[in-house]
Amino acid sequence: MAEKKYVAAVDQGTTSTRFLIFDRKGNITAAHQKEHKQIYPKAGWVEHDASEIWDNTAECIKTALAESKINPAEIAAIGITNQRETTVVWDKKTGKPLHNALVWQDMRTADICAELSKEAGQYRFQEKTGLPLATYFSGPKLKWMLDNISGFRKSAEDGRALFGTIDTWIIWNLTGGINNGKHITDPTNASRTMLMNLKTLKWDDDMLKVFGIPGKILPEIRPSSDPEGYGTTPEDGPLSAAVPVMAALGDQHAALFGQACFNKGDAKNTYGTGCFLLLNTGNEPVFSKNGLVTTVGYKTGDAPAVYALEGSIAIAGSLVQWVRDKLGLIKSAPEINEHAARCEDNSGVYFVPAFSGLFAPYWRSDARGIITGLTHYAGKEQICRAALEATAYQARDVFDAMEKDSGIKLSSLKVDGGMTASGLLMQFQADILGIPVCLPKVAETTALGAAYAAGLAAGFWKSTDELKENWSAAKKWEPKMSPEMRDKYYAQWKEAVQRSLGRPE
Repeated sequence: MAEKKYVAAVDQGTTSTRFLIFDRKGNITAAHQKEHKQIYPKAGWVEHDASEIWDNTAECIKTALAESKINPAEIAAIGITNQRETTVVWDKKTGKPLHNALVWQDMRTADICAELSKEAGQYRFQEKTGLPLATYFSGPKLKWMLDNISGFRKSAEDGRALFGTIDTWIIWNLTGGINNGKHITDPTNASRTMLMNLKTLKWDDDMLKVFGIPGKILPEIRPSSDPEGYGTTPEDGPLSAAVPVMAALGDQHAALFGQACFNKGDAKNTYGTGCFLLLNTGNEPVFSKNGLVTTVGYKTGDAPAVYALEGSIAIAGSLVQWVRDKLGLIKSAPEINEHAARCEDNSGVYFVPAFSGLFAPYWRSDARGIITGLTHYAGKEQICRAALEATAYQARDVFDAMEKDSGIKLSSLKVDGGMTASGLLMQFQADILGIPVCLPKVAETTALGAAYAAGLAAGFWKSTDELKENWSAAKKWEPKMSPEMRDKYYAQWKEAVQRSLGRPE
């Protein structure tokens, strides 16, 4: 039998899919990535082709293995991490999706959420689910699909149709698909559906009734890191070998795990398509009074679940893409830093990117994106700077709410994700928060977290203490801004937010 030298991860994100292979030190030894199409049928509607996502996943696995010449038999286990809330329904006999996947950014369920909010408000289900009623989550999306896709409800009631978030879709295909693929999710992804009871970690019958969802289409909920495993890859699959699939975590939970945030009070912020700040709150859920989401952080084997407070920001890195593709101010994403660095400050220009409404801590689907403070002096440089600073300001909104809810004073912030390549943004983040910002040496913490969870389940790593030893900082940004300037800039940001809500102060 081949020696187990590696652990692998499928990292299925909003814009692309990656397959990565890690060694025992958490270093990347092989990787391949492929983008998929973004589909916009109407204003506010966002879809993905789930079949394309699976095809890309298989291609990434095959290519990474071929280019690295790593023997799949040397891989101890595979973990899955994924864009959360994105909703897939498919026919288990044919393996074909019944509709394009509804992406987490999709806003078509605004009327469903508004109608359900009428009776007892947006937070009527918070004690059960930890979530506000919002277009973000999977339950309303699944209800829309059941009500609007021809034949779906009957197929669901007959036991032929299956539902899953992207982790479930990947696991089902990876473990055989129509040939006995395993229909499984984990508590981190299930906690984003509005259908799971946050304390029992089981599907909640009352919530299923509220949304009119037949329970038989739901996947089995298993631990995020599962020593029993979810199943193995077939030898005629993309790995051409039997490798156990042993972990699944939503992308932000995987980043929390990959950043070794195993202690109560540990926090991380991921700067990707959106921006997501998570705080480990220990083994008891903390219910927010300040616009945050209460979620499962992770669950390993039989150990009690670890919970987290989360602030979800819809638009971060995707704003840079918008400046490139829609405004045409830059030709490549890194170029935004060059223009932003040419001005000392934003000259009073603020950019509120409420393209999908505003998520935490506002939860206002009616908010719209705006640029304020334009004068004759303002130009490309100021708009580029305002676009970068928008992410840092949104993170400050969440950061302040997190400290109020948790009672924990955060003294530093671990960061990861593609936007950490912008030193200008990271310095401004440290300045506007007034605390150090730390970037780990292995920046691919989302995929690494999925690999860590799978490796722990397989015994490849013995404990979380071993994983903590792998973490070290590559760079640290200390705050340099005076408290007076920090307060001034942030007050002007809050004014801009009010304008995006149509209520200038």
